Amino acid sequence: MFHARIRASIFSTRSLTQRRQSPGLVWPRHITTLPDSRDGGGEALGRSYLYVPATAERMLEKSLTTNSDVIIYDLEDSVPPSPADKEGARNRLAHFLSTRASSLPSSERIAVRLNSNSTTFFRDDIRQAMHLPCIQTLVLPKIHSVQDLDDVSETIFEAFTHGNDGSRAPNGPPINIVASIESAKAMHNLGTIAGWQSRYGHAFGGKLSALLFAAEDYCADTGITRTPSRQELLYTRSHIVITAKAFKLKAIDMVCVNYKDLEYLHDECEDGRRLGFTGKQAIHPSQVDVIQSTFVPSPKEILRAARILQQMEKAHLSHRGAAALALEGGGAEMIDAPMIKQAENIVGIARAAGLTIPDVK
Repeated sequence: MFHARIRASIFSTRSLTQRRQSPGLVWPRHITTLPDSRDGGGEALGRSYLYVPATAERMLEKSLTTNSDVIIYDLEDSVPPSPADKEGARNRLAHFLSTRASSLPSSERIAVRLNSNSTTFFRDDIRQAMHLPCIQTLVLPKIHSVQDLDDVSETIFEAFTHGNDGSRAPNGPPINIVASIESAKAMHNLGTIAGWQSRYGHAFGGKLSALLFAAEDYCADTGITRTPSRQELLYTRSHIVITAKAFKLKAIDMVCVNYKDLEYLHDECEDGRRLGFTGKQAIHPSQVDVIQSTFVPSPKEILRAARILQQMEKAHLSHRGAAALALEGGGAEMIDAPMIKQAENIVGIARAAGLTIPDVK
């Protein structure tokens, strides 16, 4: 029932996890990493997506200590383009993932960025990934159209049906595909990309789970000059978010290339969250805590959401479809049914992050 659903949204919560602040910085949202990201107890929150190059064993080992919601082991841009380097990185990553089973994070947190399907390295990358059941998410660069996704899906199907050594069960979770949007052509085809379904079904051909914005590649393709204001990318980023939401996909925001300026990173995270992005890419471990502490509701937002749910429950019990919510400093705003969904979303994210939901009266 509706009233039971509201009560569950408000009161069914875990205890608050200990808070940490980034050294030397004070953020409006200072909850950083929480147990959900590391204990394998369900789907990763998907706030931060940290790239880890597969070029050195040291970097791979260090990845075991990160608190990033998702770790993207990279075989593409961070690896030199020679065949020897690409093969070396692929083999190094396979050995690392296959020999560290007891130390690895849950599979929901492990992703691999492959080389694009236009390269000679792609099919070997995907065949290797299919032999490693800890890999549940593939980040596919340079997805310009559904034809690219069809090619990816066909290769997954071939690896699953012809090269499967039994490490992947047919009734296991499907491979999640993250489509990287990097070109004007991809933006032109964005709706069809987001609505794509594998002809082989989710189990054998993969399932599209997110759209990811690769801003530097996009700017190179379009001639756009990226500036600190981000104004030149507002349309593109908004379009990606709205399209992702229309097809119930996650929307992953661009990398902040100035990885040493955490104040600017925080501002860029706030901007992305306001636009509706669900998470953000990171290129340095120092960025993770800032991203994860920003892509959660603030205590003020959580309190307001809890009050909306409580007020609307009272209104419905009184056979009213709307209610007044008192504002700080006086006055009141009218709340009704559309705000219930917003409030439920905020409370749901807060609960998944282990944040306290206040007991409002």
